[in-house]
Amino acid sequence: MRSFIHYIAGTAIFITAVSAKLVQRDWEIGWLSRNPDEQFERQVIGINGEWPLPLLECDIHDRIIINVTNKLDEPTSLHFHGIYQNGTAEMDGPVYVTQCPIPAGSNFVYNFTVEQAGTYWYHSHYTSQYPDGLRGLFIIHDSDEPFAGNYDEESYLTVSDWYHDSTAWLSTNKFLTLANPTGAEPIPDYGLQNDTINLKWSVKPNTTYLVRLVNIGALVSQYIWFEDHNITVVEVDGVYVEPYETSMIYITVAQRYTVLLTTLSDTSKNYPFVTSFDLDMLDTDPSFNVNLTGWITYDESGDFPDAQIIDEWDFLDDFYLVPHEKELAWEPDYSITVQVAMINLDNGINYAFFNNITYVAPQVPTLYSVMSSGNDSTDATIYGTNTNTFVLDYLNVVEIVVNNADPGKHPFHLHGHTFQVVERSEASASDDDYITYDASSPGKRQKYPVRRDTVYVRPNGYMVLRFQTDNPGVWLFHCHIEWHLEQGLALVLVEAPLEMQKKLSIPEDHYAACRAGGYSYEGNAAGNIDDLFDLTGEAVQPKDLPAGFTTRGVVAMVFSCISAFVGMGFLSWYGMSDLKTTEREVEEFFGEENSADEETGQTQEIRDQDDIELSASGSDTISETK
Repeated sequence: MRSFIHYIAGTAIFITAVSAKLVQRDWEIGWLSRNPDEQFERQVIGINGEWPLPLLECDIHDRIIINVTNKLDEPTSLHFHGIYQNGTAEMDGPVYVTQCPIPAGSNFVYNFTVEQAGTYWYHSHYTSQYPDGLRGLFIIHDSDEPFAGNYDEESYLTVSDWYHDSTAWLSTNKFLTLANPTGAEPIPDYGLQNDTINLKWSVKPNTTYLVRLVNIGALVSQYIWFEDHNITVVEVDGVYVEPYETSMIYITVAQRYTVLLTTLSDTSKNYPFVTSFDLDMLDTDPSFNVNLTGWITYDESGDFPDAQIIDEWDFLDDFYLVPHEKELAWEPDYSITVQVAMINLDNGINYAFFNNITYVAPQVPTLYSVMSSGNDSTDATIYGTNTNTFVLDYLNVVEIVVNNADPGKHPFHLHGHTFQVVERSEASASDDDYITYDASSPGKRQKYPVRRDTVYVRPNGYMVLRFQTDNPGVWLFHCHIEWHLEQGLALVLVEAPLEMQKKLSIPEDHYAACRAGGYSYEGNAAGNIDDLFDLTGEAVQPKDLPAGFTTRGVVAMVFSCISAFVGMGFLSWYGMSDLKTTEREVEEFFGEENSADEETGQTQEIRDQDDIELSASGSDTISETK
């Protein structure tokens, strides 16, 4: 059994760095075979023949160089989630946004300096690849952290949903298909803690641990609690907060919480800790126990009891956390209002939208369009019809208002920044209506809004976020439910494009990856170099459904088509089968009913093949006989 934790030995202050250092890794990304839930062995994406993936760890101000060699049979990329990449936006990682995909067999170098501390993670940002295993923790230490002297040892716990099929296969065959017109997300096959199950965390008595909690899953938010042990939150998404004691947290995909947990003096008993799926996010209940249990282990030879039954979810509401560095809500210079919707297009597939636009990747990465377009880079038109791009001025405060016209929870993540969570509604009381933000009648706010990079909007509710445009680059704002990103729930922020052209440069090996994969790397979204406003040939979303055609109508249409295909298949089988065999099977099928009819003198005998028309109308004839 894998141990609960990667221990970082020693005292509360782990590293006293005199100067910044170089942290360099050579990572070969390739397929491996693993069975983390002990239910099903499958292919996962590992690094250097290792999975779970290696912990990436450094100190604030260190320089990180990751030399990637792609040994997969498909493209890939890496995104360092929560890292601002200030001055190195070209290293952010999302394909077609800041780079071309790294083709199979190619090399790519990520090179950046970290000027922030806390709990982060890295993962693929190529299609829906990271749920196949390409995700790991990234921890940045700081000897000046405000709670540095308050703990003895450091630990981590990751939680995730887990699928037995690859996400690419699920997306193509189960999710984005005509047979799934409601857009129901695939149900996970299991849950994992630190990429395993039945986890045992060996602890010392009377010891305070700093525990980093990270949801690295694809879909499901989770509740986390430690029986008979309270926790104190001290950091969220890399932002230090005023200590907040709680018994349970609710963590969406991509969020991070750092907590202090002090162990007991009595070592005679072991205690369950539980990570539990939010079932409200699933269309049907899973076939496994969603309350995944591990144990705080004081005595390895002792009992490992079952978890207690929870009657209600009494968890921390992160809206009420207060940043350690307190700031009043920033006054916005510019506001972007978007409405979330999940709608079918005329191909019958369910897509996700901001303001009736579902994100479709351009032919040229948007950052490369910025770098090759001169003064035209300030015009959002050149970035494409379906990239949902907003061009932002330098050193402003931008407000994003998200009105959620969908009965689902959506955890939104902003690249390159943290934002203030200025206002947030509760969920609407009715799925048929939703609460829309009204600036003239603001809802409840905090004096010092919490800051983080991932927060979820309530079903049919809204939220108001604000951030400062002090980081020139091209940044995604998207739902971090990986299925919803696949559906197109993303927009692009081109922040200070003229400043980007002055301060950024694209390394030659990045262009080499584009050439190796046959990807365009200059011009507008359609790859047009001569006329940047000519978008001929760009990728766009399918056409809208005909007016008045609802999702319910699509569902009815789909299942009518399925029924028709099944019926035609039956007719084909019936018409082509051996006639005597078919007659015998029909007699056997109706024999019991005919016997009952004989008792009432109403028998309709099937004597020979002349009594049944074996033609295109054969199905009707059998129905009438029955």
